[in-house]
Amino acid sequence: MLLGRTANGIYWMNRYIERAENMARLIDAGMRMALTRTSSSADEWTSVILSAGVESAFRQRHDEFSAETVTDFLLRDTSNPSSVMSAIETARNNGRMVRTALTRETWESINEAWMSLKRMLGSPVDQRDVPAVLDAIKRETALIRGAFHGTMLRNEIFDFSQIGTFVERADNTARILDVKYYVLLPSISWVGSTLDNYQWESILRSVSAHRSYRWVYEADYRPANIADYLILNNRMPRSLAYCYRNIAESLAYLADDYGALHPCHKTAGETMAKLEVGNVKTIFDAGLHEFLSCFIRDNYRLGDEVAQDYRFH
Repeated sequence: MLLGRTANGIYWMNRYIERAENMARLIDAGMRMALTRTSSSADEWTSVILSAGVESAFRQRHDEFSAETVTDFLLRDTSNPSSVMSAIETARNNGRMVRTALTRETWESINEAWMSLKRMLGSPVDQRDVPAVLDAIKRETALIRGAFHGTMLRNEIFDFSQIGTFVERADNTARILDVKYYVLLPSISWVGSTLDNYQWESILRSVSAHRSYRWVYEADYRPANIADYLILNNRMPRSLAYCYRNIAESLAYLADDYGALHPCHKTAGETMAKLEVGNVKTIFDAGLHEFLSCFIRDNYRLGDEVAQDYRFH
């Protein structure tokens, strides 16, 4: 049986690797949406901070929401535990703690990513260089994931890593969707406009779903279709349904390994059931914001239960 301390390190290592990538994707979405503004782009950058869930911490450090303040806070600011630099640092510390549970290739890819990003983010990033930096962050995290998936044994270590990755990813996708629907649109009159379509397109790009969405729906950027794709499509790697299918599978393997079911299995099963039997019309009729708020709470509870049930502390 895996020690709780090791399971904790594996779980949080993968959550923070995923978080580093998600922050880069959020900034990318903010930059794309700010381009649609002819006047102030503060609303778009405010929505990025809201989506990241760090509004209170940001306001303690900055008075205005601008490209410079938001990108610096989400990329470099170590007072922000969710910044890319903080996330990769925490991921590396957790990886070092469980070094013997990782393959050499996995550890080296984490360490190299940490060194590369530390150099890149050591000083303020010029706005002209931000796109290249974001691409580098996504590339470094993809290399870690590739090394991990290509070399790790599919055992309990792998299962805890998957749970950490997909709990974090589900949280991020739900937050992006929620903020888009309730914050970004400046007026109801924009709904269905070219601006609205461009903003939805930017959200799809932020979760690497733009091209694959076009394969399914062509270029029809309807809110209901996009919500359906990012919530219920279980073949889309960043959808809520896909994340929970993987979480439920990994928890089932752990139940088989340890011969016990825990509260986290019940919570994951209930969330999975909502995503399997639901349809997007039902979700919209009941309220997308309400559905996503409930999902985010349940997902947070699942993370807590996994930590308690497998004695992380």
